Amino acid sequence: MPHGCPGAAVPLFLASSRHVCGEGLFSFDRVRFVTHLIRTLISMTNPAFIPDDFFKVLAPSDIFGADGPFEVDLGCGDGGFLLQMAAHYPERRFLGIERLLGRVRGVCSRAAVRGLENVKVLRVESRYFLEWMVQPGCISRLHYLCPDPWPKERHHKNRLVQDDFLPVLHRSLAGGGEFLFKTDHEDYFRWVLDHVARSGLFSRTGWEDDEFFYPRTDFQLQWESMGKPIYRARFIKLQKA
Repeated sequence: MPHGCPGAAVPLFLASSRHVCGEGLFSFDRVRFVTHLIRTLISMTNPAFIPDDFFKVLAPSDIFGADGPFEVDLGCGDGGFLLQMAAHYPERRFLGIERLLGRVRGVCSRAAVRGLENVKVLRVESRYFLEWMVQPGCISRLHYLCPDPWPKERHHKNRLVQDDFLPVLHRSLAGGGEFLFKTDHEDYFRWVLDHVARSGLFSRTGWEDDEFFYPRTDFQLQWESMGKPIYRARFIKLQKA
């Protein structure tokens, strides 16, 4: 049965549901995942990527048909950053991860109009993708730009960057792979710096404005136009001792 057809994947999920409750670095609620998976199977057009099996570990070649430099935009939003990067670096492969269906469809439509063949978009939870779906050691750069900072202390548990997230990120990155993070929220920025430093899994490196092509998101442009700062950090994966 072709990609995008719900009938192909639901029985597979029912047969494979034991995987959701297996041990992992995150605990993922089964009911939440079932609801999410069903919504994900709503048909979308190319370049949406809908796996035949949401429990299969994916290599870049499974997504793009070939291996090569592979970058992930985690929470790609409206796709402005993702599509500019793909157009500037045609030799690289870019996968946008986004949970909201309307955004996924919008990014796919704009990528198709531009004829970008090195872009795919996957509708899935960010943490599920990194823990369960992506082949270890294959992401050359992971971009995490201006996410919800969950500013209230009682909501800090909802922040993606936690102590149990960083080993998953480390495992996903290739040797020397990079984690690039931006936020408008100083407290979240300090939170990320502290958690990364305590993990001992990454080294922070410099990030000059003109060091390499790195477009600003629409949100960043609007934020900076009001005279407000964007905080950024670039980390390199360290090899475990």
